[in-house]
Order: sequence, then structure tokens, then C-alpha cells
Amino acid sequence: MKFTDIFIQRPVLAIVIAAVMLLVGIQAGTQLSLREYPEVEKSQIFVQAIYPGASARTVQGFVTTPLQRRIAAAKGVDYVTSESNPGLAQINVYVRLGENSTDVLTEVITKINEARFELPREVEDPVVSNRTGGDGMMYLALLSDQMSVQQTTDYAIRTIQPVLSTVEGVGEARMLSSGVFALRIWLNPAKMAAYGVTAKDVNDAVRRENYISAAGTTRGELVRASVDAETDVQDPEKFAEIVVRQEGDKRVRLGDVAEVELASDTYESAAYSSGKETVFIAITEAPGANPLEVAARGKSKVKEIETQLPADMTIFMDSDLSISISEGLEEVGKTLIEASIIVVLVILLFLGSIRVVAIPIVAIPLSLITVLFLVWLMGFSINLLTLLAMVIAIGLVVDDAIVVVENVHRHIEEGKQPREAALIGAREVALPVIAMTLTLVAVYLPIGFLGGLTGVLFSEFALTLAGAVVISGFIALVLSPMMCAYLLVDHDHQGKIANWLDQKFDLLHHQYERVLGMCLNNRGAVVLFAVVIFCSLPVFYQLAQKELAPDEDSGSIFAMATPPDYSSLEYTTYFLDQMVDAWRTVPEVSHSWQVNAPTRVFGGLELVPWSERERSLEEIRQEIQAKYDKISGLEIFTFAAGGLPGADSGLPLQFVISSNADYKELDRVSEEVLQKARQSGIFAFVTKDLRYSRPEITVRIDRELAARLGISMEDIGQTLQVMLGEAETNRFSMEGRSYKVIPQADRGFRLTKEWLERYYVRTTGESLVPLSTVVTLGQKVEPNSLKQFQQLNSATIQGFVLPPNTLGDSLEFLEQALYEVAPTGFRVGYQGASRRFIQESQGFLLLFATSLVFIYLVLAAQFNSFRDPLIVLISVPLSVFGAIVPLALGLATLNIYTQVGLLTLIGLISKHGILIVDFANRLVLEGYDRKAAVLKAAALRLRPILMTTVATVLGVLPLVLAFGAGANSRFAIGLMIAAGMSVGTLFTLFVLPTFYLVLGKDPVNASSEDAMAEQPVLNS
Repeated sequence: MKFTDIFIQRPVLAIVIAAVMLLVGIQAGTQLSLREYPEVEKSQIFVQAIYPGASARTVQGFVTTPLQRRIAAAKGVDYVTSESNPGLAQINVYVRLGENSTDVLTEVITKINEARFELPREVEDPVVSNRTGGDGMMYLALLSDQMSVQQTTDYAIRTIQPVLSTVEGVGEARMLSSGVFALRIWLNPAKMAAYGVTAKDVNDAVRRENYISAAGTTRGELVRASVDAETDVQDPEKFAEIVVRQEGDKRVRLGDVAEVELASDTYESAAYSSGKETVFIAITEAPGANPLEVAARGKSKVKEIETQLPADMTIFMDSDLSISISEGLEEVGKTLIEASIIVVLVILLFLGSIRVVAIPIVAIPLSLITVLFLVWLMGFSINLLTLLAMVIAIGLVVDDAIVVVENVHRHIEEGKQPREAALIGAREVALPVIAMTLTLVAVYLPIGFLGGLTGVLFSEFALTLAGAVVISGFIALVLSPMMCAYLLVDHDHQGKIANWLDQKFDLLHHQYERVLGMCLNNRGAVVLFAVVIFCSLPVFYQLAQKELAPDEDSGSIFAMATPPDYSSLEYTTYFLDQMVDAWRTVPEVSHSWQVNAPTRVFGGLELVPWSERERSLEEIRQEIQAKYDKISGLEIFTFAAGGLPGADSGLPLQFVISSNADYKELDRVSEEVLQKARQSGIFAFVTKDLRYSRPEITVRIDRELAARLGISMEDIGQTLQVMLGEAETNRFSMEGRSYKVIPQADRGFRLTKEWLERYYVRTTGESLVPLSTVVTLGQKVEPNSLKQFQQLNSATIQGFVLPPNTLGDSLEFLEQALYEVAPTGFRVGYQGASRRFIQESQGFLLLFATSLVFIYLVLAAQFNSFRDPLIVLISVPLSVFGAIVPLALGLATLNIYTQVGLLTLIGLISKHGILIVDFANRLVLEGYDRKAAVLKAAALRLRPILMTTVATVLGVLPLVLAFGAGANSRFAIGLMIAAGMSVGTLFTLFVLPTFYLVLGKDPVNASSEDAMAEQPVLNS
């Protein structure tokens, strides 16, 4: 008794198995989480160290270099970049994809602690934070009609930030505003000179009189009590009473030489919501957290906070990326339903009988629901990629059932009764069904061993799709034969529509046999045609434009503006109204948010919902970009969000030039490359991050004269640091929190370099002399910042590519340009999306080849032949040709989604060849010559091949016609499958039989399956 016979003779057993599968799938589905993408363990570690008043070169030599040298040795680090600015060292540690970010963070902190003793004592303790890579998934805006921005910020820090930070899954609730409270001591150099007070006097007095003590505890025999010594100043107004100098009974207080106020700790940033100054709270999810769940919890917590706000304060969501995530999931869900309906109609159109259609249709819900159990078992989630796999699977899960039904239906047409036809027909196709199922599984098996973003992301896609196909194959062998035996009717009782369709397909069979016979008689021409197709593939592959992933319509347009390097915060704020006015006349824009800094402006435009706009995001972006181009004084560029999870920050094009050469030589080389890029026409916007444009004042000291006057280098350095450096002297306590105390010359006394000469220092004779006595001032131009990549001096060419060019085109051009202009010793590197593109694109061809090898081995085992698998795989390049031509024509790009689509095609198109070759071999064993066998086999298998092809192609049609959030990636993979299957099937029907004659030979032994097929039918 055959395996399939059991379930025909015991139908209740088949029904029970199907019911159990359905129940476990439903139960597993209730346990699965919903998220945008599979969980990707990807993060960045940010290290920031402040060295108040130090120049960029001092920061690089004494802070950045010691830190990054240690950090680079940490395990799990992909690459390290650093930026040294006046008074600030910033180091970005990019964690290798898939590494445990917590473990890497722990090791980085250990390395920093090891390097701490090498840093100057004036350097503040480095601050380390771990982020998922994005700037924030949600931006909350806080506005108040009565409070100042600093007061609003302080309120948020005290009452809102702690609440949001404790929400499960929130990695950080970061404040973005004009700064937090600090005790600012605005020094007046003229008054200081008049009272005989130096900057050192002020600094020492504040340290001395605002002393934070830990006095200890008294211990008696029975009682002990802690001692609270009020040695610090607890009232901001009392700071003005601190005595900074005393001669006899004459006292000079801080208020005599400075204005003391509670103000902002910095004047280097400001945040705006639609032009109104506000306080932002940027919420980022913790590494590994589910963005949708974090967003839901965050919104719930915001509603609680809203009820407790002061009457004049409002809080609202200014930007929420979870909306586009939910929209994308909803769209894929709709696509799932649409694809199911289309496939049902296709099968009905081909078979013409609801009885017949019911058999393969059952496989759709049963396979898709049961696969949820496998998804749960493997620890996956319901996300865009697993849902996308289910959409594609709809056209595949019916394939095996269609093959069974069609073969049983053929035997019924030959006069057999349904039960007998089911027994014989199921036996005949058992081996092809198993082979087709294993073939598709073999396609995706290499993805499980693939690292990088493709492996992490598409393992869930591949295993979900493969799991659904395996389940459908099981259903085709267990449930479908039983349903055929009890639902199908003999030929005389078929409906008129079914009979009419049978007649039409008989006519089509005859026409196909006639054309195929001509092809077999002209094998040379067909082989030549196939060779031309094969040889053209590399050409079309090179013509295809390459990128990491298509940009997506996330409902947000991001804007980045670059002012001159010498600009101030007031400079960038001056253009605020112009930037806001630029989008107010665009109906699709709802509101904007913006964060200004002296050297950078970053913001976003939030669009109305997808259902309320007709234009695409790209059309809207182009209109706004044209308006921004008219604003002189700022270089502004708009862009859409990337289409992959955990997107690297920064512009998509980041081409790094690194060397041990000095920054002047690096600037010369990078400038030549930049000019070539701007003249190429490939780039919409391109710039470089290294510019010799920051003015720097040099202070040259007459050391001999200073020594004679008793003025130490420390006195001079401390005077400049206090007057200019915005350095923290110490802290004071207010309402349970500590705030910085920052002495600094009032802005009017540091506008020009001449003021530096008017600051006074004390000599050994207690007299004051201006700095001009011992110093002379010069001026030079320095780089805007000192950047390094992997501990080498670096300059990064960054920007956006002008369509139809792609990221791959731009990187190839820049590599060639650098090769032409750079001397030896210069290296190429990549950051952000460019690095990810290089890493992912290098492994695709190897993955494609590995999948072919896996399929070949599976087919060789199934056919017991090393030659037959080659015949089956002839259809693969034919199908790839159909898919690659649209890419060469510019309809899509070769990206991570189209690559997976091409990979999927290998398994899909191979199924056609398996059907033809298997049946042809059977006929040869029955005595047919090879030509007659393949001619008859191809004609017999024409109907199921066409049915599965049309079901697959039309099943992915909703992907090709997708609109809204995530539509571009769905279009890419849908186009590959639709075009590849259509063209591949057409070519396969004529080319593969020809190669069966050219390459094949008569099988020597019948397989066990053949022998079983000849057994008499068992009656129950």
C-alpha cells in the first residue's frame, strides 16, 4: 500500500490531521508578536568626552586618540569613527550586526576605564550611550505659554523624562532643546580690572565658597547622626554675594564684577515645531525592542502624563514612525487577502468546477495558518517579511495540490472512476511533489548560513516561505488525494463549463504539441537561442542599477541643512521662517519639526495620511526641494527614509578617504575627488565633511617675559578657559537636582579677538597686567573638525544620488576618481548605507551559486541521475533573463529585495522542469522514444504548468501594484517573480524539452516510485 493510499482509504484520518494542523496554527498565531521587521541586533555606541576650552588638535591628541585606540580592540566592533572638535571628542562605535550590543557596550566601557588615566584631569568623565542607530522613532513636543524654554526643559527632565525612560522597551528619552538650567556667571573684564580681580580669582572663589562636602556621621554609644554641612550655596541669588577678593576691610563680591543668573547651560542648539520654539523628547527603542509595542506603551504613558501637566502646557506627538510601520503591515495584510482571492479565481478559471477548485483552495488557509506554528517554533514574529513570504506562498501552496488534482482529473477523463483515479494519480505525482517541495526548500537553505543584513532579515522570510511550501506538499499527499476521491465526479457528470474548458485545453494541447514538435525538429536553432539568452545575462546584470534597498514612503520627508562653518546659532535661526514658509503652501505637508545648531540643521516634514494624498512622496519632495533651493545662505537637501531596519544615520552615500597623511593633503585629494563628482552628473547633492574653513586664533606667549613677571602658563591657560571656554567650575543643588556653575565672559566681551588682550592676569607683585603684555595674537584657518575612520585621518564624500543613477554607480565612480588623483597611502572605506551595500552585494552571487548547487544535489538524489538535474535547471537562466531585463530597463534596481526575488525564482521555475522531466522519464520506461516521450509529457503537464504560473504571477500582482508605506520593496520583489515566472515559463515550455533530447539519455532503471505506480489499485 502506498503512503497516499492510506488517506484515500481512511478519509477521517486525513481530516483529523488537517484539523490538528489548523488548531496548532491558530494557537501559535495568538502567541506571535507583531513588528515591522525581524529583530535585528544592531546598535551604535556613542562616546562623548568634554575637554573645556581645548582646541580640536589638543582634543584629538590627548582625548580622542587614547580612547579610540583602546575601544577599537573591543570584540564585536565593526568599525570606529571619531570627530575632534574644540572642547569635545565624539567617538562612534558601530557594533557588528548580530552581536550582543550589551556585551559590546560592557567591553567598551571597560576599555574607556583603562584609558582614563591617560586623559588630562580637566577632561570630564566620558559619557557612553547605546542606541539602535536612528535619531528617534517618536518625537514628543512640549509647549508652554508662560514658561521659558529652560523652565519647560527642567520640568520635562524632572517629571516627564523619568516616566518615559522607564517604559518597557525604551532605550532613551533624550531631550532636544535650547539647553537645561545652569548658574551662569557673566564676567565683565572692565569691572574685573577696576576691582583688581582676575578670572583665576573668580574660579577659585566659586570652588572655595561653593564647596560640596560629605561631612560624615557622629557616633555615640546609643545614637548616631549624619552631619549636613551647608558649605555649598543652595540659593542661586546668593552666588552674587561670594567674596572673590579682599584687601583689609574692602571686599569685592562676585556681583560687583559679574551678572549672575539662572539661565541655559548652552546656547548652541534650539528646537522648533512648525516654527515655534519647543522642547523635544526623542524616544528611541532599546536594541532588540519591538518598535510597535514600544510606541503603543509610549502613547499610553503620554496620555497619563497629559492629565498631569500644568494648565498652560501641552504635549503632542510631532513625529511618529510607528504610524508608517502599522500602515505598511496593514497594506501587506490587504495584499494577502487580495492575492488569495485572485488565486482562487485563477484556479476556478482553469478548472471550471467549484468541486475541483475546493481541493487546491483548502491548501491556502491550511498552509498559511499551520505555518504560524513553525514561525512560533523558530522564535520568529509576524512582520513585513514573514507576511510578504505568505503573500508569495499563496501562489505556491496551491501548486502541489493543483498537480495532484490535475493528474487525477486526467485519469477521470480517460474513463476511470474518481476513487481509482485518485489512487493512481496520487501515486504518479508523489515523487514530483516531493521533488518540487525539496527544491524550493533547497533554494533558501543557504540563507540560513548567510551572515550580514540579508541573512538576518531574510532568514525569517525564507524559512516562512519554505515552511508553507513543505506544509502544502504534505497537504497535497495527505488531504488532496482523499478530497479528489470523494469530491470529483466522473467525466459524464462534469458541468458544462468544465467540459467546455477541457475542450479548449485539448485544443491548446494540440497547438502546443505542434509548435513544440517544430522546436524539437530544429534543435540547433533552439539551443542557439538559449545560448544567446545565457550569454546576455552578464550584460543585463551589469546594466542593472544597484543599491542596498529602495527608499520608502514613510510619511516623512527629512531635511538637512549645512551652513558655513563660521556660522552661529543665530545664523541658522535666521532662516527658520523661510524654511517653514517653503512648505506651508504644499497641501500634503501637515507640520514640521527642526533642530538647529551652529553647524547643522536637521528636521523633518510630516505628511498627511496616505489615503489623503494622490502624489507620491518623491513628487512632494521634489516640489519642496525646489523651494528650498531658492533659500540662499544654507545648503539644504531633502530625502526619504531608507527601506531597511536599524538604518544607519547620515546620508546614504558615505565614501571615506583615509590616510596617515596630514589633513591638508587629505583635503587636497578629497577636494579633487569632490570636483570630479560634481562634474559627473551622477549626484543630486554631494559634499565632503573636511573643509579648511574654521578660523582659529593662535595665542603666542613670550615665556621669558611671563617668567620674569611671575605669570605661569597655568595662569594664562586658566584665564582663557574661564573667560571663553564655557567650562563647568562645579555644581549647585536646587530642589533635589544638581546644575552646572559656569563662569564666562559676557558675550559683549568676547566678540572679537582683540578682547583676548584685555583680559588681566596677576603678577608676583600683585599687580594686574593685560594679556597683551605677554601674548601676541595670530590667526589661521583650520579644518572644521578633525575626523578619523578606523584611527586614520579621514574625509568623507557624502550626499545623494541623482536618479536614475544608483548608489552602486556613485561608489564605482568615486573609487575610480580616487584612484586617478590619490598618491600611495590613501585608502577607501565606507560608512552607513554605503558600507552595508558593499557588504551585502558581495555575497549575492555566491549565495545564488550555492542555491543552485543545493538544488542540483537534491534533484540528483531524486532522479538518481547527474544529468537530469542539469536539464531541469536549464529553466533557471531563462527565468532570470525575464527578471533581469526589467532591471536593465530601469523599472527597478538590483537591491536586497530583488535579489531575494531572483533567488525565489530558482525554486519556482525548477518545478516546471521537474514535472516535464519526471513524466518524460516514465514514458521512456514504458517504451516511448525520447522525442515522443518529452513531447507527450510536456503536453500533458501544460495545464498544471500554466495554472501554477498564472496563479503565481497574478498572486503577486498586488505587490506590483502596491501603494503606500513600504510599497517600493513590495514592488521590487513582486516584479521579479511576475516577470521571471512569465518569461521563464514561456521559454521553459519550448527550450527545456529541446535540451531533454540534446543532453538526456534513456534511464536505465525505473525508480521505486515507477514500480509502485504499476501496482494494482487496492480496494477497501
